[in-house]
Amino acid sequence: MRTRPIVPSVAALSLGLAAVFVPPAAAAPPAPPAPLEDHVSGAAVMQHLEQFQAIADANGGNRAIETPGYEASAAYVEQVLTDAGYTPERQYFTFEDLNVDELSLTAAGVAVTEDVYPAEFAPDTPAGGVTGPLVQPVDALKHGCTAEDWAGVQATGGVALISRGTCAFGLKVQLAAEAGASAVIIYNNTIGALNPTLGAPSDDWVPAVGIPQAAGQAILAALAGGPADATYVLQTSIVSHTTFNILAETSTGRADNVVMLGAHLDGVPEGPGINDNGSGSAAILETAVQLAEHGGPLDNQVRFAWWGAEEVGLVGSTHYVDDLVANDPTTLDQIATYLNFDMVGSPNYVIGVYDADESTYPAPVEVPPGSPETEDVFTDYFDSIGQAWVDSEFSGRSDYQAFIANGVPASGLFTGADDIKTDAEVALFGGTAGIWQDPNYHSVNDDIENIDPVALDINAKAIAHATASLAADTSAINGVVSPVDPELTGLTATARCTGKVATLSVVATNGEDRPLDVLFSTPFGTKTFNHVNPDKNVHQSFSARSGSLPAGSVTVRAWDDAGSQETYTVDYAALTC
Repeated sequence: MRTRPIVPSVAALSLGLAAVFVPPAAAAPPAPPAPLEDHVSGAAVMQHLEQFQAIADANGGNRAIETPGYEASAAYVEQVLTDAGYTPERQYFTFEDLNVDELSLTAAGVAVTEDVYPAEFAPDTPAGGVTGPLVQPVDALKHGCTAEDWAGVQATGGVALISRGTCAFGLKVQLAAEAGASAVIIYNNTIGALNPTLGAPSDDWVPAVGIPQAAGQAILAALAGGPADATYVLQTSIVSHTTFNILAETSTGRADNVVMLGAHLDGVPEGPGINDNGSGSAAILETAVQLAEHGGPLDNQVRFAWWGAEEVGLVGSTHYVDDLVANDPTTLDQIATYLNFDMVGSPNYVIGVYDADESTYPAPVEVPPGSPETEDVFTDYFDSIGQAWVDSEFSGRSDYQAFIANGVPASGLFTGADDIKTDAEVALFGGTAGIWQDPNYHSVNDDIENIDPVALDINAKAIAHATASLAADTSAINGVVSPVDPELTGLTATARCTGKVATLSVVATNGEDRPLDVLFSTPFGTKTFNHVNPDKNVHQSFSARSGSLPAGSVTVRAWDDAGSQETYTVDYAALTC
């Protein structure tokens, strides 16, 4: 959408009071509207984050699903959207999840009480747990990735202690189990926690758990004193949850070519979840607010989503897409592209863009056509302002997974979680090498102090730019060309005297070959004309209800049945009768 200033011709000067006011030759034409990114700031996004922090503080310290903190976060988002003119809707869904009823680990006398993560898809222990002697593979790095690494090890009934590295967690567990181990402990080989996955359910697995490097080193130090036992207990149950997504969309723009933005609203139970993912939620919220105020009529509709239950398996976004696949596939096909924002204010940040063109990282998922072009919207913007950026693996490990699995193009921004920051990244963005990009990831310290305001501002403006750009044109992504903006001709705004009363007369002609709806908006009232036929004029006089009127402007909007819209501005002179 463009706003067109109307500049009267010189010939109009001879028309006297019937003429459009022509500003003096030295006067500058009306300034074009500022781009959306000029209206979206990290400071405004931070104000939303402060609200999320206050909500967490008042509700048990977190904003996880099925908690008062999540409900209050949702209510805040809905109120802000409503105040901006949207009509937000909740999409409820029910799902089953695994609840940890009992979890403990003691090895060589070391009780591991923090960052203990049962391996995904590993079975529970028997009631009372697994107890056995600690055993290790014989390879120097203790990776246990080949059968030879277990040759000669008396592992039967033991608890295997293995280092992360070289091969997949599933292979480590499989080989340890084949050697006779009844349970497996995998410790991280770098700073931080370890949350392993075995990839898929299998009868080959034994109970397995991931622990931080520091805990692993403590167990190894104790084990150096001689043989020792370990006890691992894991008891879980299946529980049913009901939660919801929040959806809102613009009232303008073609509904058959939708640009969709999403961020998960829920956090983990351990903390307030301000970076993960209050930051993404707040950034798209502020974008929605400013788009409503400054975006004008759009060519393509924009839909916003705040996903529930991301932290327990991308459940909300998956439900949304699966529901469309089953019940409304046309609506899914009408999503031109999906933009995902999960952590955009990390304190040891990188400016990461999902690597849809696989220029740095081969993607472990299938990349739908149009995704590289979606990535380009972000990278071209960063290049245009001289902002450094890096590729972030297009991994499907956030809420875009269900979209790309169903052929919807996608990209997004990411400032980092538990990846170690490199020297090269420090050279580009500052920060500290050798530690996580978010050292407080999934912890009680993911609070308002865990946000880098520079990263937040950079990404907030990039989100706004991408939104406005794609709301105007998605042709590079899906070949859909926005309709030609409706054209009005003969557009005039004339100040007149009717007796001793000043009036403003506005005239326009439909210059298209299709009917248009036309709206005149003046300081003295508005008038809408429905389905004005081609080449037909519309006219309305507005009374100033006084003998004078100051100089001003008229806004005229035209739109067609396809949703294509155009906005014009016309200046008029001051008049005293």
